[in-house]
Amino acid sequence: MQEHPGVELDTILVTHHHADHTGGLEALVAQTRARVLGPAMEKMPVASQGLQQGDRFDWHGLDFDTLEVPGHTLGHLAFWAQPQTQDPVLFCGDTLFSGGCGRLFEGTPAQMLDSLDRLAALPGDTRVCCAHEYTLSNLRFALAVEPENAALQSHFSWCTRQREQGLPTLPVALQTERAINPFLRSRVPAVAAAVHQQDPLAVDDVTTFAALRQWKNIFR
Repeated sequence: MQEHPGVELDTILVTHHHADHTGGLEALVAQTRARVLGPAMEKMPVASQGLQQGDRFDWHGLDFDTLEVPGHTLGHLAFWAQPQTQDPVLFCGDTLFSGGCGRLFEGTPAQMLDSLDRLAALPGDTRVCCAHEYTLSNLRFALAVEPENAALQSHFSWCTRQREQGLPTLPVALQTERAINPFLRSRVPAVAAAVHQQDPLAVDDVTTFAALRQWKNIFR
């Protein structure tokens, strides 16, 4: 590209159809002729290779696994790879954020919970590369849910320092997310109890997760 001479864009991974993820595809493809890989179940604005659960593809010798993670959208995908001599990497779009998860625009709470469970089962050293830097906002909510979580308190302090210096909080290790993200911890007794106080009808895994997501929707 013009700002990076010698760097050539040859492949574009798309996790879902929302405009903030697909809006520049036509211009990019016209300029670079890059191939586009995206959800088989969702409409793309350009010609693309549709992927679904279990599909694998190669990018310059790096093998990617495709995971279907419905919830934010029905056809949402995530991509996971294990580079040699590096920690694994996960591109999860808007399904998993640091300290949070995406809104349920198309899927159900049960679908999103299952999707997050499968992402949480990946190796703990996986680098989570989510699509938005929503970390501080998410962690403020997480502290309202689980204020006594020492790992969460420490991570919030670190992230605050990062942002004050204009630095990102991402990527983040999946094992960190397991320790601090309420949407990966909705079955933890302290989290479930806090959700139940907000919504007494939250009595099982799915209703607790649904109530947690609704709490985040209105949290200020």
